[in-house]
Amino acid sequence: MKAIILEAADKPLTLKEVDMPLLNAGEVLVQVKAAALNRRDYWISIGKYAGIKYPVILGSDGAGIVTAVGEGVDEIWIGKEVVINPGNNWGEHTEFQGKDFKILGLPDDGTFAEYVKTNAEYLYLKPAHLTWEQAAAFPLAGLTAYRAIFTKGKAKKGDKVLIVGAGSGTGTFAIQWAVAAGCQVFVTSGSGEKIEQARGLGAVAGVNYKAQDWAEQLHHLAGGFDVIIDSALGDGFAKLPDICNPGARIVFFGGTAGDIPALNGRKIFWKQLQILGTTMGTAEEFKAMIAFINQHQIIPIVDEVFPLAAAEMAMHKMEKLTQFGKIVLRVS
Repeated sequence: MKAIILEAADKPLTLKEVDMPLLNAGEVLVQVKAAALNRRDYWISIGKYAGIKYPVILGSDGAGIVTAVGEGVDEIWIGKEVVINPGNNWGEHTEFQGKDFKILGLPDDGTFAEYVKTNAEYLYLKPAHLTWEQAAAFPLAGLTAYRAIFTKGKAKKGDKVLIVGAGSGTGTFAIQWAVAAGCQVFVTSGSGEKIEQARGLGAVAGVNYKAQDWAEQLHHLAGGFDVIIDSALGDGFAKLPDICNPGARIVFFGGTAGDIPALNGRKIFWKQLQILGTTMGTAEEFKAMIAFINQHQIIPIVDEVFPLAAAEMAMHKMEKLTQFGKIVLRVS
């Protein structure tokens, strides 16, 4: 089969012929129709991720058709159109992942290939209203945003929700989830075009975080927020308690702009704020997300689709952070 191979951090992604995966008991073989990139893939490709091994087939997100099953797996799965939950071995606690938790695409070979194997328990039927590319777009980023919005953020109808960084995959999903739940959604972005695109998804308004008074602008627009979703941290994080309503939740799952800066703790305890870290999600949350997508007929935002052979070009686009939504590879 053909697959995209990363041989070292200083080498480009290359399309190569590799052996088909061999199935163990409990595993299934999925013919990948489409796979999506995540920021995780970029960090691995430049050698800035924990536990890197080479060579590796990247790719956590994938949708396709089950073509074979291992011992102990019901053959009813063969021929089913599925999406894959890339989070494996979450563990016994819903509050946090266990020590054996891992994500498809490192250490195990991932979805940037014509075929991928995974345990049958991580398969879910593809929402019928989605194309292969749309179905491949939501597993990792969608689940991260779903847990952040609902499990950690406890967002509900009527809440004012701020999404910091509207153009990323997680950002667009957070907008879609919150809008579908009946929240009033506001966004920040460094691009006026992305703010307008967010408004097209149902956001009420947005501000450019490059403006010196971005927090003051948001306070003027919204009055205050019940839930804030952040994936950047950095110096701007210090302003978030200022624009929170009493009892608000600030949820974050990334740190692309740096670390948490010095915070005014008095505002945090006096307003009874919660600052919550999160990443990925449980199998129950993945199942709930699929049901939510089907209930609201949500269509993930796909920025651009590349052929599998152009994976290196797709990775360069992710590096530049110019996309709004997900970057997807059409595999077969």
